[in-house]
Amino acid sequence: MNKVTRRSFVAGIGAASIVPAASAHSEEPTPAAPPRSHTPLGTQAAAPGVYLFFNASEAAFIEAACERLIPADEHGAGALAAGVPDYLDKQLGGAWGAGERLYRSGPWTAGSASQGYQLPFTPGELFHQALRAINHDLDSRGTPFSKMTAEAQDAYLRSLEGGGADLNGVPSGVFFGMLLQMTVEGFFSDPVYGGNRDMVAWRMIGFPGAYADYYESIDRHGIKFEREPMSLGEDGQRHIHPDPNIPAHL
Repeated sequence: MNKVTRRSFVAGIGAASIVPAASAHSEEPTPAAPPRSHTPLGTQAAAPGVYLFFNASEAAFIEAACERLIPADEHGAGALAAGVPDYLDKQLGGAWGAGERLYRSGPWTAGSASQGYQLPFTPGELFHQALRAINHDLDSRGTPFSKMTAEAQDAYLRSLEGGGADLNGVPSGVFFGMLLQMTVEGFFSDPVYGGNRDMVAWRMIGFPGAYADYYESIDRHGIKFEREPMSLGEDGQRHIHPDPNIPAHL
């Protein structure tokens, strides 16, 4: 997986969503990672946060992996400064991550590519299972993912993307696909979902966001529409309040 430029990444973004199946497979609780703060690019300072779904070793991998998938460059912030890991933590630790509205009964057999996701894990279980296997593998090699060089991180992510490895019952290609999809979602979605901090992705591509109407501009033909982006979660002072009751996948 080669490092992509900001422009080529944005140009290649797809709109597909992953809707995995789920099961009643249980997962042992994992301790939350300690508080940490970010320094995003933009006008709004980042508040310290706490991971509720990821434990410390899982969070370290997720932060580093998301940043390699969407790296910071001359056009703006990368995934880490945009709060993408917070988006993953919020969604995987919520109702969607627990398998709300997902099919939770077998049989669990290999299906064709057209049948989509065929594993017995909820999204949350899938990440815990895969990340446990990944960190065990990296511990045996003596270097955690977050301490690898950028080139070694890319090579490792490329190996996951290629598939073939079993991550505690999760094919590595399936895990990589979901990680990439959620990284893209967290970077470009409304900040109310937990990512796109300070709307850095929207500012980068010139997307105005969630304006209720365009009445004042409807007759201004041939004029470029330019406004500060607006989030669904803004209050009267333009502060954004992420809503834990809004699911990531509708």
